[in-house]
Amino acid sequence: MYKLDQNETPLFDALKEYVDRETIPFHVPGHKKGEGMDEEFRSFIGENPFKIDVTVFKLVDSLHHPTGPIKKAQQLAADAYGADATFFSIHGTSGAIQAMIMSVVSAGDKIIIPRNVHKSVTAGVILSGATPVYMQPELDKRVGIAHGVTPETVEKTLKANPDAKAVLIINPTYYGVATDIKRIADIVHSYDIPLIVDEAHGPHLGFNAKLPMSGMEAGADICAQSTHKIIGALTQCSLLQVRSKRVDVHRVQQILNLLQTTSPSYILMASLDCARRQIALHGRELLDKAISLANYAREEINKIPGFYCFGEEILGEPGVYALDPTKITITCRDLGITGYDLDMILSNKYHIQMEMSDLYNVLAVGSFGDTKENIDALLKALKEISQDFYGKGNKKADFIDIPNIPSQVKIPREAFNSEKVCVSLKESIGKISGEFLMAYPPGIPILCPGETITNEIIDYVQRLKETGLYVQGTEDPEVNYIKVVK
Repeated sequence: MYKLDQNETPLFDALKEYVDRETIPFHVPGHKKGEGMDEEFRSFIGENPFKIDVTVFKLVDSLHHPTGPIKKAQQLAADAYGADATFFSIHGTSGAIQAMIMSVVSAGDKIIIPRNVHKSVTAGVILSGATPVYMQPELDKRVGIAHGVTPETVEKTLKANPDAKAVLIINPTYYGVATDIKRIADIVHSYDIPLIVDEAHGPHLGFNAKLPMSGMEAGADICAQSTHKIIGALTQCSLLQVRSKRVDVHRVQQILNLLQTTSPSYILMASLDCARRQIALHGRELLDKAISLANYAREEINKIPGFYCFGEEILGEPGVYALDPTKITITCRDLGITGYDLDMILSNKYHIQMEMSDLYNVLAVGSFGDTKENIDALLKALKEISQDFYGKGNKKADFIDIPNIPSQVKIPREAFNSEKVCVSLKESIGKISGEFLMAYPPGIPILCPGETITNEIIDYVQRLKETGLYVQGTEDPEVNYIKVVK
């Protein structure tokens, strides 16, 4: 299956060799193997992380110009994922996405993207100077979330914009819903342009047949994966997978060199090296366990009055081609409480922290770090919450229509860099936004720089704020004011 020996961890091995040599450090960081670190912090963390917190030198290689163990570690990752080249991102998937976009489009180029993109995609569009053309994903009004973009939508948008230089797809979504990525790849490639994939929530897809098809399997040209989200790397660790037919691998390296720090964390990179080994060698059985536990949770949640957890029954609906069962979306509309309310009850009363909440749902992310004991604790809490709220006369939460995509008057970079003035939200209607507005998580923009602010958008933001959801993007932390293009 693999061409290289996936048992190897060249970067981690090089760092252990550095430790075994008992090297005397006259290099940064200044804590010098933890000797100069705050005592309480060092005691809590333990000594070993500080021993491998090093800087660039020959033994441990350079992320910006890899020739040794980092180069070999990235080659092993490419072999594991079926890519022509793989790059470590210690700038998170946000940084990998920005690099991905800047590698395929430049100022003035059109890039076709779904509207429900993470803010990092729009940041990449701003940095590149490209012009976004938005596609509307399919909306599920029962649970109040966006699913995937259909192949038909991609084809229609490309026909209307044959001069587009790239298409970006989110696959899978935050909620684990996958579109027909193989068919979309074929459509995009018929225009001889690259398909780039935000696969933040799919670094595990290629390692178990019970999961949706991965971007690399489908023939995508470049995709960014949050290796820290589902599999065992530390937070901030991601991979950028590249196929070289339509994407210049050397340009990807140069763009990453522009965006990433010249002092990358070797602790983070070593965790990437080891996470790749783990998923390559043991992914199938580890994911079997995670999928089994998640399906058990889903089945039991659907027995609890007032809760609904979607599964295979929605397959075939628009934008739903496949599902990642490790994502557990718990809908609580029938209890008459919001997802935010449920999130806070679970956190404050039961000390159970969910991944995110929206108006109608909370999201639990399953992984091979879960245990049946923890799943049962969640189920016990949900049963008690059901008893507290179900059938108690609470009004079922109304579905709030997501606002229409507003008209784009200026490209995002032009608006973002323009001279702006600050006005109240109520006074901003009809003006051109110089900032973002988004509910976070999941960080999907309601409004992007360069777009006309509508009454519909302001009403929607107000509803979100009233329900306690976290709206952000403006310089004003309270989101009562917004900067508009002067």
